[in-house]
This record gives sequence, C-alpha cells and structure tokens, in this order.
Amino acid sequence: MGARDEFILDSYSAAVTQVAHTASPAVAHIKVRKAAQRGNGPAAQGSGSGFLFTPDGFTITNAHVVEGAGELRAAFADGTESVARLVGTDASTDIAVLRIESHPSAFLPLGSSAALQPGQLAVAVGNPLGFDFTVTAGIVSALGRSLPSRGGRMIEDVIQTDVALNPGNSGGPLLDSAAQVIGVNTAVIPSAQGLSFAVAIDTARWVAGELMRHGAVRRGKLGVQCAAVALPRRWVRENEWPVATGVRVVEVVAGSAAARDGLRSGDILVGCDGVPLAQLSDLLKRLAGEGYGKPLLLKLLRPVAGTLTPFYLTVTPGG
Repeated sequence: MGARDEFILDSYSAAVTQVAHTASPAVAHIKVRKAAQRGNGPAAQGSGSGFLFTPDGFTITNAHVVEGAGELRAAFADGTESVARLVGTDASTDIAVLRIESHPSAFLPLGSSAALQPGQLAVAVGNPLGFDFTVTAGIVSALGRSLPSRGGRMIEDVIQTDVALNPGNSGGPLLDSAAQVIGVNTAVIPSAQGLSFAVAIDTARWVAGELMRHGAVRRGKLGVQCAAVALPRRWVRENEWPVATGVRVVEVVAGSAAARDGLRSGDILVGCDGVPLAQLSDLLKRLAGEGYGKPLLLKLLRPVAGTLTPFYLTVTPGG
C-alpha cells in the first residue's frame, strides 16, 4: 500500500469515526411491545432504530417498526431509557414520528438529499439484530429508486446504498460526512449483498412535519411513478430556470387522474402553480396540506419529435 492509499484510508476512517461520534448519542434503540391478541398468548416483542431530530424529543423511525405497537420505549447510548409516544405514522413513505419523554440533549440536523451524488460517503448508525449502536459505512450507489411500501404505494426517490444493514437498522439515520441526516434506513434485499435503501430526508422531513401538525398525511392521488432527472443545461440557461432538476414521469397508471387529464410517460414536470419542481418531495407538498384536492397547473417538458416542448396542463388529483 502506497503513501497515497494510506492517506485516503486514514481520511476515510477519520470521517466515519467523526460521524459515528457525533451521531451515536442521538440514535435510539426503539423497543416495541406489540399489542396482545386475545387468545394468542403473550404480546410479541420487536425492535428497530430511530433518531432525535429536535431538541424537545421528537424522533423519526420507520412506520413498520412501530406497526401494531402496544408499548414503545427508547434507549440511548448514555443509558437513558424512556417511554415513547406515537405521534403519527405514514405507511406510504414508511415514516413515523415519536415523542420521547426523557432523552439526551443531542439531536441530529437534517441535511438535504437534493444535492446527493452517487459515490459519496454514507454512514448508518443503528441496532442491527439487537447489537446496540452499530456503525456501518459505504457509499451512495444510486438515486431516484422506487420501493413498494406496506401502504400499497410506491415510495419514490429512494436512496440506494451499499451500506451493510440488517433487521434492527430500520428507522435509523443515514448520514453524510458532515453528520447530517440524508435518509432514513428502511429496507434491505435479503437475497443480495450491497443493496440497502433509505427514504430521502427531503421526503422524510416533509412527512414528519405533516405528522407533527396533523397526526396524519392527507394526499391527493395523481397516479404516476416519478423520478428526479437533470434538466437539459441549454433549456435551464435559456429560460433562466432557478433549478437544474425536474421530475420525470416514469409511468402513468391507467384510469388515474393523471391519465384522465393527459399526463404521459416521459413528461418532465418542471413547475406547479408557478413554483419550480426540483424533486419529488416538491410535488408531494403540492398534493397535500393546503393543496389537498385542488387542481394543479403543471408546467412540463414533453418529448415531441425528438425535442422537449413546453406544455401547460391542469390536473385535478383524485382522493
């Protein structure tokens, strides 16, 4: 091994170590006691991970970790253990928010997943298979993946990594080299190595806000599968467009609101009601909250005869 290789390895080790040192105090081991079913014996036990993201005890985890819970407790690396109250869950993104009564002062800043690049460092802290506060590291392998959720929808704009995850990591943070949360670890492919997935933090942040305000997420339904895509540089420059990415329609579901109102596979959504759409979470925000159930004026680029042609289309989401 040459001096340069040693330098790179030492820099990598130092980065992972610093992230682990910073993040571990805010990572919770979520202990789940399932609600007892009449006639089925004692209540089942489960566990997962979570992380504090506010100074007053709000914690993000996976919805599937707390599904069917009768009692929730959160344990931290400093020995603190406390009852956790369920604030709300969203099965469609596999995100849940808890409020922990007694907790450490540490909490993790939420970063941004919009600027992630394949190849950059990714670090996970969690509790795989009951081994508390385990650190694993790897890279962001790909962006814009889709995963089926337990709620029946596709979770869009998912981050793929090669970070080693196991049952118990679910709900824990995926962090960048600055110890900012870039995703919420949610799934692995058991039959494959190096295939792990995390809900992008821009989506998780928005969902968490809805759960904290309303206890649930209301959504209009377009009936499309989408992925973030880079916009043509020339179009961005000529139109002085403020963002460099849009949302490409990968598939339009037959009979959906999108199909009825004329959206097509291959359309690139760049704006909604006069607001640029840089990523999927921007579109999700327009479908929920105050915009729930209202018609959307979409600005899009449509492939026509080999060129991208601007269109405006009004789509009224279904319920």
